[in-house]
Amino acid sequence: MKDQMSFWIVGGDLRQVKLAELLLEDGHRVQTYAMEQRPDRGKLTGTDTLKGIEAADCVILPLPMMAEEGILNTKLSDRKVPLQMIFQSLHRGQIVCAGKAPPQVLAMADQAGVIFMDYFTREELEIANAVPTVEGAIQIAMEELPTTLYSARVLVIGYGRLGKLLAHRLKGIGAKVTVAARSYADLAWIQAYGYQSERTDQLDGWMGGYDLVINTVPARVLDRARLADLDEGCLVIDLASKPGGVDFEGAAQLGVKVIWALSLPGKVAPVTSGKIICDTIYHMLQEREL
Repeated sequence: MKDQMSFWIVGGDLRQVKLAELLLEDGHRVQTYAMEQRPDRGKLTGTDTLKGIEAADCVILPLPMMAEEGILNTKLSDRKVPLQMIFQSLHRGQIVCAGKAPPQVLAMADQAGVIFMDYFTREELEIANAVPTVEGAIQIAMEELPTTLYSARVLVIGYGRLGKLLAHRLKGIGAKVTVAARSYADLAWIQAYGYQSERTDQLDGWMGGYDLVINTVPARVLDRARLADLDEGCLVIDLASKPGGVDFEGAAQLGVKVIWALSLPGKVAPVTSGKIICDTIYHMLQEREL
């Protein structure tokens, strides 16, 4: 990777502010756009126009990159920036990094002829992001439950990146942890680590007895029937991406409190999350030998 590159950071939130600062500290040239409401630390240079973006070695768009249909995510600006306008300002072969790109954006990138890289698909980012996500979920539980997590009866649904780390952290706090998973291999690991285990497809009639349920599975695993089995006062935290893993309408009708905790890394630890994005982008550029 070149010692000095030219980066444009376009849109986003405090994660992109930290990303821009880290790139600047590493000696790169950095320009920001649609971030005029960022905390002013006197370090970053902003612009009101996309003029000059075509000269950047790398253009970095936010995570998630789209706020609404076809519009850039601009948490730190009142601007409504069409994504099409950005791609039309770039030259063919220019490198664009972005997070969680939907199909219509991939089509725009293909039409513009840019080299498009989605940093949200990178395994190292997913693993690193699990840490602030888990800490954020535990923070929510501590704030919402009337009891301590120590000795609380907790069900974690799913044993992927988030499920593994959640179970580990909760057990460390002293919670009584049960983990639900589908595969026999996962169930074997769950038991090996000393957690109680349940099969996700056999939870019907077995949802009682918990103070807290945390779902990590991006599928409707908590339907109305399962929600109805929960003990009164049980808190449900859903970490699954859209459309979520809970029947939210059913939960409201049953009086079950559900917190759909999306995008926790950017909310609870934007500085850490910005560094994770920065490291991931460096990896991607190094792999391209830039």
